[in-house]
Amino acid sequence: MDARPHPDDVDAIVAAWQRERPDLDVSPLQVLSRVSRIARRLEQDRGVAFAAYGLESWEFDVLSALRRAGTPYELSPGQLAEETLVTSGTMTNRIDRLQAKGLVRRSPSRRDRRGVIVTLTTQGREHVDGAMIGLLAHEKDLLRGLNDADRAQLATLLRGLGAQLD
Repeated sequence: MDARPHPDDVDAIVAAWQRERPDLDVSPLQVLSRVSRIARRLEQDRGVAFAAYGLESWEFDVLSALRRAGTPYELSPGQLAEETLVTSGTMTNRIDRLQAKGLVRRSPSRRDRRGVIVTLTTQGREHVDGAMIGLLAHEKDLLRGLNDADRAQLATLLRGLGAQLD
């Protein structure tokens, strides 16, 4: 990666704030505004990658949580809500929509008669597997400017930042 990249939009924003409010330490913007802008761009790019497999980003999130659970690819609605960082009400709506598309199915819990288990269908697994392959190819391409050591260092730094936010 180039040791001294060209100025970007964040540099212009920071310079403007420094000019307008020299009394403020705007240095956090150097990092967090970049993280925020990158996150927005990635979300847009991921949406395009998922659309190629007939999925929206939220659908991929739910299906991939089930896929990562391993055979038999099932979780409770509460576990899915926790995995995808949404409320239980939002998850209920998402499960309804995914079930209507044939990507998941609900069944009574074997452990708790009042509970429900959500299971990934074969069609859901095909969709999420295809989307994951497409996503990884695209994201690998996005990181092509970073060598392995830079990627590892960036991952470590972002992990630390994420831990502070949690």
